[in-house]
Amino acid sequence: MNTPPLRITLVSETFPPEINGVANTLGRLSEGLRVRGHQVEVVRPCQASDAPGNSDDTLLLCRGWPLPGYPGLQWGEVSMHKLWRRWRRLRPDVLYIATEGPLGLSALRAARRLGIAVVSGFHTNFPQYSGQYGLGLLARLLTHYLRWFHRRTAITLVPSASQRLELERRGFERLALMARGVDAQLFNPARRNQALREQWGLGPDDIAVLHVGRLAAEKNLALLLPCMQALHKSYPQRRLRLVVVGDGPLRNQMQQQFPDAVFCGVQRGEALAEHYASGDLFLFPSLTETFGNVVLEALASGLAVVAYDEAAAAQHIRHGHSGALAMPGDQPAFIDAACWLLEDAETLRRVRLNARQHASRQGWQAIVEEFEGHLYSACRQTAAQGKHAATPLTIKSGSTAPRG
Repeated sequence: MNTPPLRITLVSETFPPEINGVANTLGRLSEGLRVRGHQVEVVRPCQASDAPGNSDDTLLLCRGWPLPGYPGLQWGEVSMHKLWRRWRRLRPDVLYIATEGPLGLSALRAARRLGIAVVSGFHTNFPQYSGQYGLGLLARLLTHYLRWFHRRTAITLVPSASQRLELERRGFERLALMARGVDAQLFNPARRNQALREQWGLGPDDIAVLHVGRLAAEKNLALLLPCMQALHKSYPQRRLRLVVVGDGPLRNQMQQQFPDAVFCGVQRGEALAEHYASGDLFLFPSLTETFGNVVLEALASGLAVVAYDEAAAAQHIRHGHSGALAMPGDQPAFIDAACWLLEDAETLRRVRLNARQHASRQGWQAIVEEFEGHLYSACRQTAAQGKHAATPLTIKSGSTAPRG
């Protein structure tokens, strides 16, 4: 059945060229939707690279406030009235709200007043992050708010089966699985760069143990130290070096813990792909991921990945075949899995080949088509509900905007 193109609004506090999983996913989705003929509007906070007055019919910039502890990330702020006026003039068929902060809340309120279909995404597990920082009460309050927020959308898209199960246990409703893809042409073993490895102090037969991601407490990076110690103890005859790609509040501490490691900072595009492909073993100890895009990027780059059996790793790694998994929180098993991968060269070679073969089939096109289907479904659902889907407007005498 032929379906007309949609006018779609993406609402997010983070967007490319910012570097994180949410921004990467939204960049891929917006590009894919435009290729498929849809009109895409993006509502997001101003970034340092934005020119003054850069907003137009496809982009609405709002004020951003720095997110404490996360340099470069922001809360977005815009009034519900501003969005209400804009969307009365340029009415979207459907909204996708990717972040649940002040910007997402304003967008949700405006859309409900106007009877516009809303799909939401659960991209970041903020309650679990709060728990990592010892803020248990805040975690409970955040869970209560997020459950309230997502119940007011037609459907909530989650990136992994483990995340969907966790949210269902917490009382979230109308959840659907929408995984992530990877650019297997960009992230490719063919980008292996021996000159880069030499900069790391490694020869062709040495082992680069790679970690890519934000260097922050919620990433469980404390596990890297005993893991590297065990690898050195198990293979004293081999040259092993930890290579860390990324930045964050724990970088200085980690540089003190790993004086022989190579810290490459933030990398982008082809440079990032070269760093992946020039590694051998990838350690991903995080327990707070809703997905973990770096896992797929590492697999596509032909790395042997060690991770906990959840989120992206649970979906895309077959233990002993295309990587190595440990039960969540089992640190000795994680360390044993890393040591096993280096037992012999043939095991490492086989696992890396299988990883690449699997990840190369996880393209973004099918993900975009699945996302498109969810958007159409939300439009049909909202249309069927008719007037009952919209909150009644209360207009002051002589006013053109709703109260609220």
